Amino acid sequence: MSDATVPGGVVHELPADLRAALSANEVALAAWHDITPLARNEFICWVEDAKQAATRERRIRRTQQELEEGQRRPCCWPGCAHRERTGR
Repeated sequence: MSDATVPGGVVHELPADLRAALSANEVALAAWHDITPLARNEFICWVEDAKQAATRERRIRRTQQELEEGQRRPCCWPGCAHRERTGR
């Protein structure tokens, strides 16, 4: 599957580092395609919210792991602050 076929979220574009990590992990990528755009948005926002590079890298690894485990939203994340009440 090419990098171009990895969808993003509703509000957030899929960052290149997260796209590359998902593309390199078949199980996580399949789960990524199975979750809703709003759920993808939550993972993207969670990764983008990291203030340090080490935290961002750890969150990308955890995104892969959580998707492999069947989780559909980031664990312990209150949700994207950019999302409107309408769900967008």
